[in-house]
Amino acid sequence: MGKTKKDLGRQKANLKAKLAELESKARNDPLKKNKALHEELEQVRKKLAELD
Repeated sequence: MGKTKKDLGRQKANLKAKLAELESKARNDPLKKNKALHEELEQVRKKLAELD
């Protein structure tokens, strides 16, 4: 069963909010000592790009 436009919009909004949160944390870690944080950031960016 497919997702409705409302579901897709909600999912996109949630990903954008998570992306903003992760980007702020990533800015505080410029040397990429926390690899998990930066990997999660890339995954969220990929998912958001797939929705567009």
